[in-house]
Amino acid sequence: MTAKDAAVAAGRDLGLDISEGKVLYELFSVVVHLAPSPVVARVPTVLPHTTMLESLARRQQQELDVAQWLHDQGVPVIPPSPLVPREPVQRDGFSITFWPFTEEDKDSVPDYVKNSELTADLHKALKDYPGELSFLSSAEPRFVREGLDILENRPDLVDPADVARAKREWQVLEPLVSDETEFVKAFPGVELQPIHGDSPPANIFAGVHGPLFSDFELITRGPAEWDLGGLGLELEAAYNRGAERNGLRTLDKDVLRFVNAVGAIRVIAYLSCADQLPAMVEFMQPFINQWRDTEPYQA
Repeated sequence: MTAKDAAVAAGRDLGLDISEGKVLYELFSVVVHLAPSPVVARVPTVLPHTTMLESLARRQQQELDVAQWLHDQGVPVIPPSPLVPREPVQRDGFSITFWPFTEEDKDSVPDYVKNSELTADLHKALKDYPGELSFLSSAEPRFVREGLDILENRPDLVDPADVARAKREWQVLEPLVSDETEFVKAFPGVELQPIHGDSPPANIFAGVHGPLFSDFELITRGPAEWDLGGLGLELEAAYNRGAERNGLRTLDKDVLRFVNAVGAIRVIAYLSCADQLPAMVEFMQPFINQWRDTEPYQA
């Protein structure tokens, strides 16, 4: 059964009126409009080998909870669908969440400068989130370590010299993403808080009534810099404008260097999933080329 079929079957089991499933998006997840119901199902399909259905469902529940909480606070987000229980549903090997069908402004052009500034608004709101979140779980340190091990035997996917460098850097970086105490020692005075976890400037949905924060699948606790990783000086400056407007601290250059290094190696490690999505190899090559031109990370 495909992800679309599983989403339709799960939706019907929940009592939704569904005549067909219309795939709206398909890359790392499949997003299906359960027409004519005003409900969209999101089904993660490209997953690290370390992600089991149980851990995926736990992460999805955190996403549903934080999206609902933000909605209740009046933050512009895509909340969970009110037409079904607020919990992930497992069907035929997939874990599925349900969201309202939200009309997109098709004429809107992504404005990442504006989105980066808006991210500070999100951070301001998230500071009060009462849910329990793990430290930098979105870094997925075990997956990165094991993914690099897998890639040592896949020269068809990644140049062995790149894997060797990534493994050397990961030995320095892994303790800092795995252990909050080690992070605090390395970056004293850098505040930690609930953060989006997956580049919110790239995950703001252009709704017909305005921008909406979305896709909290990697919600975690960490430094604000994590949400601005890899975006460059212009977008960092835009975030800093938003931070100052919200009374938040501006970005720390040392922490940015750290999160950029972690992000680059996570990109490489994700190529261990390329058998699930072969297009990933070409898609990620520019990121690897850019990483090659940077200085190796040292503490």
